[in-house]
Parts: sequence; structure tokens; C-alpha cells
Amino acid sequence: MSGNIDDYIQQGMYGTRQTKPDERRKFLGTIRERIVIALTKDQVREKGIYKQVEQAIKENRNARLYLNGNINYKVLSKYTKIASKYDVSYTFVTNKNSKSEIGLVLAYDHAIDKEEIYVKKEDPPAKPQERKKKGLSSIFSKLFKPM
Repeated sequence: MSGNIDDYIQQGMYGTRQTKPDERRKFLGTIRERIVIALTKDQVREKGIYKQVEQAIKENRNARLYLNGNINYKVLSKYTKIASKYDVSYTFVTNKNSKSEIGLVLAYDHAIDKEEIYVKKEDPPAKPQERKKKGLSSIFSKLFKPM
């Protein structure tokens, strides 16, 4: 019985014990098994948005978007706009005691155990000059080689 009293006192002093506290610090307050998709801080800071994230938000409207509050709001606003567009709740998570490399997480409040949660960097689109070489100009350059 004294163990229960000690637990009760500990809970009163420090709050409810959390499962997997290191994982929660890394993943902005949630745990890996609940995550649909995640971006690093560097990916969030890139210009434009990741289409995979928008698609995931669109398809998982009952999930919540967690955003790293240590990133400038101007940078995060592109993703808050998408969340608002699809009526998905979002939260800014700021933990000054923890350094997470995660910038954005879309997660449920229950386990989904998705195997791959990280977005891979997309191949950059071909530059206009490279596309021309594959067209008629490359045929003409082969036919009319300078001597």
C-alpha cells in the first residue's frame, strides 16, 4: 500500500509519468508509433512545401500536426495554412530543454505503426537547358556536328 502512496505523491510533485520520454522529446511530444509523416527542421525550412506532407494532411484529417516552435513562424506558416485548409488541428511545440531535429510531425493520438515516416528529399526538377538537349536540339547537334 505504501507504494501506491509514494506513486501518488510523486505524481503530485512531478506530474503523470510519461511513456517513452526520450521519444516524446524527439518527436515533439508524441511517440513514433503514432506518426503518419515527419520532416526534419532543415526540410521544413526549405522553400516551398513537401507535396507528401500536404497529401498526408489531406488523407489524415483526424490526426494533429505538431510543429517545432523553435522554428520561425514565417517558415511554419506554409504548413499551418495547409492544416487550416483541410481543417486539421495543429500545435506549436516549444521545449527549450530539448534539442530535436524534427521540424514537423503529423500524428494520431493512438498507434498506427507506419513503417516509413520520414520524407525523402525529392529529386530537383530538370533545368530548362537539360530538357532542351533531349529534344530537337540534340538531334540537330548530332546531325550537324562541327568539323
